[in-house]
Amino acid sequence: MPSQKAKKQMTKMPETIQEVQEQTRRQKVYQQLVAERKPKPPYLRNFLVAFMTGGGICAIGQVVLGIFMERGQDISAASAPTLAIMIFLGIVLTAFGIYDEFAEFAGAGAAVPITGFANTIAASAIDFKHEGWVLGMGSKMFIIAGPVIVYGILSGVFAAFIKFITRL
Repeated sequence: MPSQKAKKQMTKMPETIQEVQEQTRRQKVYQQLVAERKPKPPYLRNFLVAFMTGGGICAIGQVVLGIFMERGQDISAASAPTLAIMIFLGIVLTAFGIYDEFAEFAGAGAAVPITGFANTIAASAIDFKHEGWVLGMGSKMFIIAGPVIVYGILSGVFAAFIKFITRL
């Protein structure tokens, strides 16, 4: 014998094939209406803004790299502190709420550089601060960072394997 909950669910189900067909037709009409009325995004504007803002972030990174290289470091030695400064800038701007506003305007131009990665990590840490240092900030940061780190490691291993194979 079915429970009360099961009886309620059975009464909500369409009883005839015609009702099912009518429901399917209405869903199709609704989806078509949504597709017709949905505004088209300004692709060219978004592309240009992302290109310019991402390029601007990279130009700032290039200036920082140039400063370290002027102090006598070669490019491999100057790269690490440059990345650290760019990550630091992304975190500080996120903490003050500036990077989120910038990212809303810039789109992918703000998300792709290393500052965008720093923003996502810092924002998740800030969002879950109330849950504590370990179970909140510590664990939630790596929900976002984990896949990126794994992908980076696997990509490096794959690239090294290809390089090894081509040397043979």
